[in-house]
Amino acid sequence: MPVAEMVCSDLNSSCAISRFGRKSATKFDRKLSPMIWILIVIVTYLLGSIPSGYLVAKSHGIDIRQHGSKNIGATNVLRVMGKKWGYLVFFCDVLKGFVAVKVGFFLAESFGATVTLAGLVAALCCILGHNYPVWLGFKGGKGIATSAGVVIALFPPVIVLLAGILWLLVLAVGLPIAVALLGPYVRINDYWLVLCFSVLAAGLAVWRHHANIPRLLNGTESRFGKKKSES
Repeated sequence: MPVAEMVCSDLNSSCAISRFGRKSATKFDRKLSPMIWILIVIVTYLLGSIPSGYLVAKSHGIDIRQHGSKNIGATNVLRVMGKKWGYLVFFCDVLKGFVAVKVGFFLAESFGATVTLAGLVAALCCILGHNYPVWLGFKGGKGIATSAGVVIALFPPVIVLLAGILWLLVLAVGLPIAVALLGPYVRINDYWLVLCFSVLAAGLAVWRHHANIPRLLNGTESRFGKKKSES
């Protein structure tokens, strides 16, 4: 066989192998993509489901589910065990929310998934894990501290600062006025994704606090930071 024909044959074979490789890689990516999202969901849910309040109380021989409001969250731990342990649980719950989002970012970046969406999915799954931990029969906390952690991880510091100011304004003047004051200054990329996440997260918070809302409206709900007096 002439040398020219041999070279052409080799080149054609190489091109065919290259095309085959690209097709195989594409098929592999398509098969891998759902697995990445499943991994993000499972890992971040399990992170969120670590019952910090239950574990801290149990280490002191207390089943927090049998005391106070019977909730495993930081507020009930604070009321039952005091500020030191309540603040520790609060920090742990914030931390797991922060870490879960960063894990979502890392997995998305590593496997070429959409980073913003991965962070939001991780955030929501972490909150769900905190609220409904598989280890405690899906009876968990109310998600406020964990939500704070995911917000810190998801948004730039200026947005977190504005969220903190908004929270203080809500306490001082009410939600409608606070939103009206700060709304024009907030600009976020991927607005619709963030809006959907915010609506879902807020809905979860309201749902988990439905028993507290009448007391909040009546001004009889105990504030975070105050240990409940023994009767």
